[in-house]
Amino acid sequence: MNDRSLMQAPGQDPRQGWVDAYMPDGQVGHFEPPRPLLDLSTIRGMLYRQRWLLAGVVVASLIAGLIITLLSTPMYEARSTVRVEPYGQFIVEGQDVEAGIASNQVFDFLQTQLAVIKSRNLATTVAQNLNLGERSALLGADFDESRPPNMTDEQWLQAKNEAAAGQLQSQVAAAIPDDNWIITISYRSSDPVLAAELANAYADAFAESDTRSSIETNEYAQEYLLDQINLIRVRLQEAEEATNNYARGAQIILQPGEGEDAAPTTLTSTNLSSANARFSAARADRIAAEQKWRAIQNAPADQLPAVQTNSVLQGLVSDKISKEGELIELRQRYNDEFPQIQNLLQQIAVLDRQIADRGNAIKASIRNDYIVARNQEQALQAELNSLTGETLSEQDDQVQLSVLEREAEALRGQLESLLTRYNQVTSAANVDAGAFNKLDSAVVPSTPYAPSLSVNLTMALVAGIALAGGLALLRETFDDRIRSLEEVEDKLGLPLFGQTPYVDERDIEVFGNDFSTLMESYASIRSSIDFSLSRERNVLQFTSTEASEGKSTTAVILAELFARMGRKTLLIDADLRRPTIAKLLDIEKPKVGLVEVLLGHVKLEDAIIKGVHDNLDILAIAEIPASPTELLAESYVGELIAKHRNDYSLIIFDSSPVMGLADAPMLSRVVDGTIFVMEANRISFGKAKTAKRRLQASGAKMLGVILTKYRALEAGQDYSYQYSYYQYGGTKE
Repeated sequence: MNDRSLMQAPGQDPRQGWVDAYMPDGQVGHFEPPRPLLDLSTIRGMLYRQRWLLAGVVVASLIAGLIITLLSTPMYEARSTVRVEPYGQFIVEGQDVEAGIASNQVFDFLQTQLAVIKSRNLATTVAQNLNLGERSALLGADFDESRPPNMTDEQWLQAKNEAAAGQLQSQVAAAIPDDNWIITISYRSSDPVLAAELANAYADAFAESDTRSSIETNEYAQEYLLDQINLIRVRLQEAEEATNNYARGAQIILQPGEGEDAAPTTLTSTNLSSANARFSAARADRIAAEQKWRAIQNAPADQLPAVQTNSVLQGLVSDKISKEGELIELRQRYNDEFPQIQNLLQQIAVLDRQIADRGNAIKASIRNDYIVARNQEQALQAELNSLTGETLSEQDDQVQLSVLEREAEALRGQLESLLTRYNQVTSAANVDAGAFNKLDSAVVPSTPYAPSLSVNLTMALVAGIALAGGLALLRETFDDRIRSLEEVEDKLGLPLFGQTPYVDERDIEVFGNDFSTLMESYASIRSSIDFSLSRERNVLQFTSTEASEGKSTTAVILAELFARMGRKTLLIDADLRRPTIAKLLDIEKPKVGLVEVLLGHVKLEDAIIKGVHDNLDILAIAEIPASPTELLAESYVGELIAKHRNDYSLIIFDSSPVMGLADAPMLSRVVDGTIFVMEANRISFGKAKTAKRRLQASGAKMLGVILTKYRALEAGQDYSYQYSYYQYGGTKE
């Protein structure tokens, strides 16, 4: 039995939690661990339920793989190898006319060669080399019968070559390993000799295509280079003539530059450079003369350094000082009227005039030097301005001249490079670089590569498993039957009193072995029902969705178990359409029963059957009424319950199924509670939900669910684990 049913009161929503957890504050809460969408038990149950489908599909796939293998034509595969040199082997300079391959592009290069091997072009070459269009080894002897009547021999030969190339392209394969540069070319055919021949032909054609491509490339390079050389020569001649004509018309005269590496200069630029140098020197002289003149312009002449350092002036000053000394001596003895003193005074005056004139003359010469330097600067400035204008005009012309010279120089460089390259290519035109070389020839295979029994059976097994899994998953998707214990509560929203294991009807011992698995499970269900019911609610109804779900068996066994507990129990067969209580108990059909009691023809005490078990009374059905619905619609059942409720500890009604009948919904109105019996792996969720809705719409008080005929393996559970509790102490087979 599911332990959750013992912790839930009737009517409690099972989704609210079903595990009691003690909180830190002493309160009891509910905790429901999250359920994964797809757990191991779900997968295990699906595999068990769909085991026959899975096994059938897998076995059918293996048989199909075996038949296909036996009926398939043996195919042979021949292999040849070609060595690849991605970087080439350049014997002479000039063979590398194609662009080099970077190390990170080798893989792309090798993949390109694989595509070349499987190309239509190479297939056509092989077909032409082996003359496969006229041979029947590849196309078959019957191919000529498909020739159109209006096609010429040449057209038909071309069509056969194209057909042979197409067949070659579809059967050839090429691969290259990761650790070397050896291309393996394989060809598959039902003829082992033809397979080896075509594999070798492909290797030869591939290697020859590389050599042919190299020669053709060099020849094309020669022709192209020669055309370019002639073109560049004409363009160079035209460029040089245009440069000379433009220099002559613009009167640009070039002079060699100073030094070996100096660029040539024009005459105008040379004159400008010279004038600029002279102008700079004149400006420096003018600035020095001007500064010198500005410094002495307002100073007395005798204080000028040039005057003071002049030897003539120094002599005049010395004479003056000598005269003044004599004058001082004479004035000590004579007055100024003395003739000698007068003569000295005149001489001193003459000397002063000479000194002043001489100083002024020196000062005037400094000023004249400044004026001369200024005039020279102005003259050079005018010359420089004139040369600057000419130079700027010439520079405009030099721009165009430089363009023409650069074009001519570029053409000279191109012509030189082309001549050098042409000489190299001419020397290497007929030398094979050998980038692709045939390594091993294909040998005639002795055993076929296909069909492979192991490979085909493995593929058939994988395909069968995939197909079977898909079909099983599809069936499970559209199958909503209730199988597991969790689905009862999750989908129906009713508590689960327990479940009974699946037992064949021939092996059911209702009152036989009390320690059988079935009886142990019913004993646990009885405990759950007794735990959830109060003594005032002692009238129960057992019903199901459809017939044969174990409803009557459950009612009989539970009634007997309650009676064994010492509780006086009344079991009433309320299935007025297919009564089964008497048959299950193996008792004789009574002459009067429930119908007669409800109609008041007999008393209950005269209709009940005793002796089945202590404390157990049976009210069976004698005659099936003509209108069971009308009989149950009246108040007869309610009056019966009200009259005898207190005479029994428990009254159990075994009613008819819900679907298609109104008996069970009408009976559920007058009983204290309804217990819903469901057969696992049979009733779909939609039907069970509809039955529940009908009962609740009629006012039924749904107490819970009993799941019968439970198959643990189909629910994804371990059978031995699921029922180890019921078999505790018993003998397990």
